[in-house]
Order: sequence, then C-alpha cells, then structure tokens
Amino acid sequence: MTLRDMRPFSEQITDFWQPVPDWVAALAGECDRTSQVKVSRRLGVSNALISGTLKRSYKGDLSRIEELVRGALLSECVECPVLGEITRDICLNNQSRDFVATSSVRTRVYRACRSGCPHSKLEES
Repeated sequence: MTLRDMRPFSEQITDFWQPVPDWVAALAGECDRTSQVKVSRRLGVSNALISGTLKRSYKGDLSRIEELVRGALLSECVECPVLGEITRDICLNNQSRDFVATSSVRTRVYRACRSGCPHSKLEES
C-alpha cells in the first residue's frame, strides 16, 4: 500500500514538471482551491485525465487539455467567426458538439468549425 502525497497539488507538480508551464500551475492551483473532481467536471474531462496531467503521465493529447485549462481557468479567448470573442474551452466544446438543425446559430457554429476556422482542431468537410 502506498501513502497518498498530502502536499498541495501546486507543490506536487514540481516533482514531474520542470519548468512548470503556466497552464499546469493554474490547473494545480484550481485543484488546490476546489478539488480535482470539481475541476474535472468543470473541464468536462475525467478525474484520471486531470491526475495524469498533473503527474505528467497522461499519454493522450496534452494540447487539448492545455486549451481547456487556458480557456476555463486562465480566461484566454479566441475570436469565433459566428459568436465573437469566446474562451478557448467553449470553442473546443462547440467543435465537439453534434449537428442539430434546431438552432440557426448552432448550425452556423457547426459549419464554421468545419470550414476553415483558424481555431478549429477538426478537419474541413
């Protein structure tokens, strides 16, 4: 049985990250301030992904979690061709939404995300 590290996340990350990127420091700080579970819910990702990111053991796309953190926790914005200025996490969330024809705005956002928007991580269709 291993003992749980009782230090704040903002101290633990220095064991894994050198130097510590600003977005990782913000993620750890928010986990210290609230909880890892609350941060994972806020970002719409798993608790395991947050833990893996803080411990630098996550094998997936760190750029995605970085953008979520930069938007949700650091309030970094992008210029959406449909919605105007929005935070990066909202931009990513809009990109992952399914097409629905019930809202003209959502239809325009869906198409913009897939038609050459410079902030889109999707392939053009």
